[in-house]
Amino acid sequence: MNIAPELPDKADEPAGAGLKVDDQSGHTTVHLTGNWQAATIGSVNGPMQELAARAAPASAITLDLSGLGNLDTAGAWLITRLSNAWREKGGNVSLANVSEHRSRLLAAVDYTGETGERTGRSRNILLGPVEALGRVMYSLHRDTLMGFNIIGAAIHGPQLKSGKGGGVRPVSIIHHIDRMGLRSAPIIILVSFLIGGIIAQQSAFQMRTFGLENWAVGLTAILLLREVCVLITAIMIAGRSGSAMTAEIGSMKMREEVDALTVIGLNPIGVLIFPRLVALTISLPLLTFISDMAALAGAAILLRFYSGVGFAEFLTQLGDWIDLTTVFSGLIKAPFMAMIIGVMAAVEGMKVEGSAESLGRRVTSAVVKAIFFVIVVDGFFAIFYAAIDY
Repeated sequence: MNIAPELPDKADEPAGAGLKVDDQSGHTTVHLTGNWQAATIGSVNGPMQELAARAAPASAITLDLSGLGNLDTAGAWLITRLSNAWREKGGNVSLANVSEHRSRLLAAVDYTGETGERTGRSRNILLGPVEALGRVMYSLHRDTLMGFNIIGAAIHGPQLKSGKGGGVRPVSIIHHIDRMGLRSAPIIILVSFLIGGIIAQQSAFQMRTFGLENWAVGLTAILLLREVCVLITAIMIAGRSGSAMTAEIGSMKMREEVDALTVIGLNPIGVLIFPRLVALTISLPLLTFISDMAALAGAAILLRFYSGVGFAEFLTQLGDWIDLTTVFSGLIKAPFMAMIIGVMAAVEGMKVEGSAESLGRRVTSAVVKAIFFVIVVDGFFAIFYAAIDY
C-alpha cells in the first residue's frame, strides 16, 4: 500500500521577519516581529542598514524583542550589527524583553567580543611594541618554568605514587635512539658531506689570493669541528626529531591519552618525555661525531680535485692544525643542545589544545624556538671557550 507524503500546511510556514520603528522625541524604538532566521531575514536587511545609518552621537535606540519568533545566528548577527553600528558612532543601545537563551546567542555572534572593544578603534602606536614585548617576556617566563618542571618530573620517574619512582624502560630508550639517531644518520651524513665540500672550496678560493691555499685544510677542519657540524646536526635534529616529538605528544594530548596516564597513576612526563630526552642526549653527540667525519671527507675529496691536495697530505696537515681539544669543543655542546631540543619539543607538545590548527602552530613554534636557542647556546659556548682559551 502506497502512502502519500504529508504536505506541510501553509499555515505552519514560518512568518517572515519584520520590524516596526517608533520615533519619539529623539528616542528610536524598534519592535522586531516574526521569525528572524536565515531564510526570512532578507526583507529586513535593508531597513536594518538604514537604521544603522541613522546613528549619531548621544542618540538612543531600543530593540524590543517581545514580538520575536524564532531566532538563529543569521538573525542575531543582524541585531548585533545594528547595535555595534550605533555604539561605534557614540549612540546608546538597549535591548528589551530578551530571554537568557537569546542573550547568550547574541553574545556568541557579537564580533566585538565580551569586552565591548571596537574592532575599528585605532591602537596606540607607542604602546603596541611595549605590549608585544611584554607578551614575549611573559611567554618566555612561562616556558622556562614549564621546561624546568618537565626536567624535574622526568628525573622523578614515571610513577606518581609515593615510593614508586624509577621504572625506566631501556627498551623505550633504545627504540627512540633508533628513531632519532640511527634513522637520522643518512641525511646527516649527506648534508655534512656537502657542507664540508662547500666550506673547503670557499676557504681554498679565498686563501689562493694570498698564496696560502694549503691553509684551507686547517681553516676548514677547525671551522667544521668547532662550530659548523654540531650546529648543522642540532638544527637537522630539531627539524626532524623535535617536530616529530611535538606532534606525537600533541596528538596524545588531543586524544586525552596524557590524561589517561595520569588517571592510572603514571607520570606522563616520565613515561613519554624522559625516554625521548635520554635518547636525544645520547644520539646527538654520536651524530655530531658522524657529521664531523662526513664533513672532513667532503672537504678532503673537494680539495683533492680543486686544489690538488692529496689525501695523505690532507691527513698530515689535519694533524698539524687540530688536536683533541678541537674535536671535543664541538662534542661538548651536543648534549646541551639535545636537552634544549627535547625540552622545547615537550613544552610545545604539552601546550597543544584540541584542534589541528593548534597542533600545527605548536610544531612550528617548537622547531623555531629550538633552532633559536641552539644558536644562542652555541654563541655562549664560543664566548666561554674564548674566555678560558680552550
